[in-house]
Amino acid sequence: MKNKKTNPFLRRFLSIMGDEKRQKITIPILAILLSLLAGAVVYLIMGKNPLKAYLSFLQGAGLFPKGNYAAKRSMVTDLMSMLNAWTPMLLASLSVAVAMRSGLFNIGVSGQMMLAGLVATVTIGYSPLPAVLAKPLVVLVAVLVGAAASALIGFLKYKWNINEVVSAIMFNYIIRYTVSFSIKSFIADPISRQSRAVGPAARLSLMDTEIGGLKMDIPLGLILALVSVFLVRFLFQKMKLGFEFRTIGANPRAAKYAGIHVGRNLILTMTFSGALAGLAGATYFLGYYGSIQPDTLISTGFDAIAVCILGNSNPLGILLASFLITVIDKGGIYMSSTVGVRQEIGALITALILLFAACGAFFRYFIAARRQQMLDADHAEKKEAEV
Repeated sequence: MKNKKTNPFLRRFLSIMGDEKRQKITIPILAILLSLLAGAVVYLIMGKNPLKAYLSFLQGAGLFPKGNYAAKRSMVTDLMSMLNAWTPMLLASLSVAVAMRSGLFNIGVSGQMMLAGLVATVTIGYSPLPAVLAKPLVVLVAVLVGAAASALIGFLKYKWNINEVVSAIMFNYIIRYTVSFSIKSFIADPISRQSRAVGPAARLSLMDTEIGGLKMDIPLGLILALVSVFLVRFLFQKMKLGFEFRTIGANPRAAKYAGIHVGRNLILTMTFSGALAGLAGATYFLGYYGSIQPDTLISTGFDAIAVCILGNSNPLGILLASFLITVIDKGGIYMSSTVGVRQEIGALITALILLFAACGAFFRYFIAARRQQMLDADHAEKKEAEV
């Protein structure tokens, strides 16, 4: 009885965290709570009210009403803008998850997004095609380009065992400078110094669309992103190919011994991952943003790695994790103006979430160790009582 009296909080904590299956949900939630607590400490040190700061994140993302709005703007328009930004983040995170399930690390998502965006922009984005043809073709071209770029990384891994991280990083540099050269030489806007904006017919977001007296951005690609979540989940849980991906990720030697063609599946994994990255590029460069900025790889592909970790590489977990990160990112501007701190504090909150999420292995070890200690103590106490 002494053990129960001296450790009531620990016992309750272990009960809440649950078994290994339940910890796939409870540990990410714990990471988020710890990061928000750490963020609150940062705000208090700066002399700011953390509750007001966190509320302003929700207001900026359109999840809570602001005090006032400009003409033709409301909470709905803020929400639609946030969903527009969420779409490429969700797709990029799914791209990383597909690769991770086979034990691969696709750090080249940003490069694949950029290349897919450029090719889709040049071939379809500037064409006079009507919207009914241009929008599907934009998606098709971007998916094929992203798949081809990523499949090459998988082929190098299979043929010559070149580490996918190294080759992906090199391809990121090659794509970045090639795309930048192409933009500056052929399609640069003389004012913005970015690529010329794609035509409305090819754009995957309906920008400033007036509905009910409000001007809002409608992300058409969000439908594709949500469908992709359930397709990836179906692939992992119901299809033989998904089972092979997971088996290779768990133990490549055992998979090979079981008759699974490891090399072919590595290439297929990277192909599927690149296809999702290409789709993310289309929804970003021909949707959310509308043009391509040279000399810069967007952070979406890199943030997607951390989002994937937070979501445990599970499509539904990624759906929620990417939504949370996008809320913080989009709400950061309003938080900065409302609370009176730099916008980078929002990025700090995101970094804290991802830092605690990366400690998932430690949390699992801690829970297992403490649970075993309590079981041993209870057993010893029971034995002593019997004596």
